[in-house]
Amino acid sequence: MALSFHSEAIRFDLKQKVKHKNWIRSWIFLHKKVPGDLSFVFTSNEQLKLINQEYLNHNYFTDVITFDYTSENVVSGDIFISIDQVKLNAEMFEVSFQEELRRVLIHGVLHLMGYNDASVEVKDLMREKENDALHLWLKEG
Repeated sequence: MALSFHSEAIRFDLKQKVKHKNWIRSWIFLHKKVPGDLSFVFTSNEQLKLINQEYLNHNYFTDVITFDYTSENVVSGDIFISIDQVKLNAEMFEVSFQEELRRVLIHGVLHLMGYNDASVEVKDLMREKENDALHLWLKEG
C-alpha cells in the first residue's frame, strides 16, 4: 500500500505530503475500501495533453487523467494532474490553488473508486463527494 507523489516535465513539490496521504487514505477507508498503490504525477498542460492524445484519443487539455488498476475493494492507480490547469481552474473558480489542487487530487481518487462524470447527474454527485472530501481535509486539521 504505497501512496506517492512525483513530478514529470515540471518542478513541483506538494506541501504537507503526510497530511495529504493521511487524508486520501482516510477518505478511501471511510468508503469501506482499502488504499492500494496510488501514484500522483504532477505535470504540465502540454504533457497531460500528450497523454490524453496517446491513451484516450482526446485532443484537448484537462486537469486530471486516471489510469485505474483498482481490484475489488483495493483502490489503485496512477493519477496525472496538470499543475498549469489547476492554476487556471483556481483563478476561474476563485478559490486558492491549494483548495483546487486538493479537489483535483480527490477527483482522481473518486474515479478509481468507481465514480464518473460522464453526465450532469453523476457530475453533480461527484462534486458533492469532492466537497465532502474537502470538508474531511478541514476536520483533519
